[in-house]
Amino acid sequence: MPIAHLLSNKRRLWKFHGGIHVPDEKALSNACAIESIPLPERLVIPLQQHIGAPARPLIKAGDRVLKGQMIAAPSGFISAPVHASSSGTVVAIEPRPIAHPSGLSGVCAIIEPDGADTWAELPPPLPDYPQLDPEQVRERIRWAGVVGMGGAAFPSAVKLSPAIERNIQTLVINGAECEPYITCDDRLMRERAPHILEGVRIMHHLLGVAEVLIGIEDNKPQAIAAMQQALADTDMQAYTHVVSIPTLYPSGGEKQLIHILTGKEVPTNGIPAQIGIVCQNVGTAAAVADAVLVGRPLISRVITVTGRAIEQPRNLEVPVGTTTEDLIAYCGGYQEPPRKLVCGGPMMGFELKQPSVPVTKSTNCLLALTAAESPDPGPSLACIRCGRCAEACPAKLLPQQMYWYARSKDLDRIQDYNLFDCIECGCCAQVCPSHIPLVQYYRYAKTEIWAREQERKKSELARARHAAKQARLERQEKERQARLRQQKAALEAKKPGDGEGADPKKAAIEAARQRAAAKKAAAQTEGP
Repeated sequence: MPIAHLLSNKRRLWKFHGGIHVPDEKALSNACAIESIPLPERLVIPLQQHIGAPARPLIKAGDRVLKGQMIAAPSGFISAPVHASSSGTVVAIEPRPIAHPSGLSGVCAIIEPDGADTWAELPPPLPDYPQLDPEQVRERIRWAGVVGMGGAAFPSAVKLSPAIERNIQTLVINGAECEPYITCDDRLMRERAPHILEGVRIMHHLLGVAEVLIGIEDNKPQAIAAMQQALADTDMQAYTHVVSIPTLYPSGGEKQLIHILTGKEVPTNGIPAQIGIVCQNVGTAAAVADAVLVGRPLISRVITVTGRAIEQPRNLEVPVGTTTEDLIAYCGGYQEPPRKLVCGGPMMGFELKQPSVPVTKSTNCLLALTAAESPDPGPSLACIRCGRCAEACPAKLLPQQMYWYARSKDLDRIQDYNLFDCIECGCCAQVCPSHIPLVQYYRYAKTEIWAREQERKKSELARARHAAKQARLERQEKERQARLRQQKAALEAKKPGDGEGADPKKAAIEAARQRAAAKKAAAQTEGP
């Protein structure tokens, strides 16, 4: 249903189900301009920074690399390359702790920068991209390793290559940045709005959409003004609209933002392309412009370092592979020991198990929370079936039922309640009076289901291989029996006295034997 909140451009907006209001805490870090940090002593660059197949390393320990050089190549259609963030020497390729909820390690290239920051030879800019084959432009975006920078890290070249039957009509640019504390997109829009719009123009050209909607929460008036001013200086006004939307968490969720702006709902287990929409982040748009108009790969990003435990919260332009330890040191260290160090925001982020992990293409925030900001909620209590979680859920799920089935490990029943539609926004846990960590249960269930699915696929593959082997052995046995039958038939056909089929050599020997026997018999008859 439409909401009464109308904007100056009189666009109609819709309200998604649920959502909550949370203190945004953005003033901690959004007052200062983006800063570039000095090169660290070591860069730890994970070789997989995206959804899909891991990249294949192209370098080895001891190699010298240049800034922007591809050090890992994509290994499939849904994959993305990785480039060196600076020039230097590869000192190792080994597992290192990475930013992941599991706390597991990942294969990383450890580069010791030489301080020269020497660029590799880059491909030429493509200012005339409208005259080029769109596939050539997509290939440039793919080469640059551009992925979704709003957190999903899905390879952008794939997302900008929808199937023809999808009939994409609308491009949604996500500048909502609804998560508390995070302000990197806010500062990016304030300072680099024209560059973002150039990326939007490129994506509009590739998709051939009729309309572009840039959604920004109304708690970012300066960003809205900057984007509107930059738009006014272009010829994109006929199809592009900067839309201010009400501040309500999680309005920056892909499905929620699409519903707010268009009134359309992405189907269960579906993607926006199924309803004619593609959604991209403002940071992704800037990276697309870098790739096409500058010829530069994605080797750095803007990240918010914030929280009241940080001495000087701010937004930083950070080379990919910089460690969280270096970021905190640049921001003056800690004012007080943090109770929790979080990658991402307080709602959808995850606590880091290691004090130092590398920044990746999808890292948008490093959050150091004090005990006052993140108090211990105490032990979880029994669910009282109040229903607040269902009221707050933006995906219209039944979190209470999902919790029961996740807790009892009934992985089949929990899927009946559309577990994978859960965006893990944390609204349910935030409003739960029993302090049940609901999202942790859903993540556990998803992980177990994925693991079970992988085991099922392995078992099916093993069965298929066994069946193929058995079929091959049976075929080979049948072929062997057929050959034996043919050989036997051939031998039968070649026996002496069988007419034309007899072997002439054997027939000659038999004739000579018979003559010799006849001669001997004649000699015996004649006598001495």
